[in-house]
Amino acid sequence: MINDKIADEKMALLREILRKLTSVVVAYSGGVDSTFLMWVAADELGSSALAVTARSETYPEWESREAASLAERFKFRSRVIETSELAIPNFRSNPPERCYYCKSELFETLLRIAAEGGFRHVAVGATVSDRSDYRPGHKAAEELGVVSPLIDAGLTKDEIRGLSRKVGLPTWNKPEFACLASRFPYYEEITEVKLMRVAHAEDFLRSLGIRQFRVRHHGNMARIEVDPETIQTIMTVEREKIARHFRSLGFDHVAIDLEGYRQGSLNVSLKESPGGKI
Repeated sequence: MINDKIADEKMALLREILRKLTSVVVAYSGGVDSTFLMWVAADELGSSALAVTARSETYPEWESREAASLAERFKFRSRVIETSELAIPNFRSNPPERCYYCKSELFETLLRIAAEGGFRHVAVGATVSDRSDYRPGHKAAEELGVVSPLIDAGLTKDEIRGLSRKVGLPTWNKPEFACLASRFPYYEEITEVKLMRVAHAEDFLRSLGIRQFRVRHHGNMARIEVDPETIQTIMTVEREKIARHFRSLGFDHVAIDLEGYRQGSLNVSLKESPGGKI
């Protein structure tokens, strides 16, 4: 449960922060956080707020369509750009700093767009809650001067969901989503074929009505993470159907993670490695 009074105070502070920015390019994916940030920015700054969505191999097409649909519905000033993370060698090889290289290139592109369009700042929808996980992309933002208004306002993910519901954003209860590259253990090379395999596997789970999940790609094995209350359903009602479909995608083995879905589960290896603080 969130404290409505505190959340409202943080909302007021966010509005003040955005007014002081005067103009901003928002890294907009159509997810819970970036949609909320863009909605408030557009409400405060009007056409001086620009939503920029990056389309690439690491995000499924449905995510881009949803982002575009929301931008049209709420009349965001918006733009779509094409990027290719797989063209970045330090991304493709998938080291723990993978997101740093990806975000550095993305933010540099957004900063150029901002400069060309006369926008004073570039903003990202990072939240206070994100600080509890390993997020090398935040380092890239700090180095390049990209601002994080939601963090500056002290907003958590739960507060953003609550406020999103209050202002009528349909994303308030949207499941957590991250780029498909997050499905691969560090140092397993990321390729377009593997990304497509994961995307099709997750699309199949979505077609079964499962809301929160990840398909982690471990070589020829798929490890499925779902909410704990969904595990029993998958292991009984849908088990054979899922196994058969995943094998058709090229997986030899399909496993259910008994711990269920949790954000950043592949970062456990960093925490447990010698000297591996994150």
